[in-house]
Amino acid sequence: MTRRDLIRNPVMFDYSVIIPAYNEELHLPDTLQNLRKAMAEAKTWRGEIIVVDNNSTDRTAEIAREAGARVVFEAHNQISRARNCGGRAANSPNLIFLDADTRISPEILRKSLEMLLSGKYYGGGIKIGFTEDTPLLIRLFTKLWNSHAGIRKWVAGCYIFCLKEAFDDIGGFREDVYAAEEIYFAKSMAKWGRGRQLDFGYISSEFIETSPRKINEHATLKLLAIMLLLGTFPFLQKSKRMCKIWYNR
Repeated sequence: MTRRDLIRNPVMFDYSVIIPAYNEELHLPDTLQNLRKAMAEAKTWRGEIIVVDNNSTDRTAEIAREAGARVVFEAHNQISRARNCGGRAANSPNLIFLDADTRISPEILRKSLEMLLSGKYYGGGIKIGFTEDTPLLIRLFTKLWNSHAGIRKWVAGCYIFCLKEAFDDIGGFREDVYAAEEIYFAKSMAKWGRGRQLDFGYISSEFIETSPRKINEHATLKLLAIMLLLGTFPFLQKSKRMCKIWYNR
């Protein structure tokens, strides 16, 4: 943080957990309860929880406040803008982006913070898993992702950790896309880290558990086809209509 940031945000924490949330009243209570437990066990460090209410029409903001989280508001319904809003509001030098339907363990939190505070890493990611059983094709895709993520320096949007300095310097997440913003973010972070001789931190010994709700809501082949289409024609990522599976609630 700059000196101006320190003056504007005098209350400092060791880390900030940022949760973008659009109509998440069903998943948010369990996520916050789980996160509070992990933070209590990682008592060596002082953390804050920031829930970004991304123009919700349900009780998302109320639930977050009742759980003791700080709520900030982002009117434009877009994942990257919500994450950026939370990142800019953070009062700490270390950021963790956690999805509203994702469970974090004390061990994952501890390892993430140890990496960030070691002075050796600019940020990183983790293997992903699901809280429920998933179809065979999804399991194979997830296994392929997990086997390449550490080597390719990929991060899954459900869990990302990074230095706030890196976040600020690269301008956060791209706001001209409605999907795959975490891929572009990872690439920009990697470039930033190389210039400072910092490494990508990958937690390969743990899995972050996230909800398979998109998988349950859409046919497997349709879901994979949409992801393939968006990957093959990146310009489609700028269309919210083409990326609607990430925004329908």
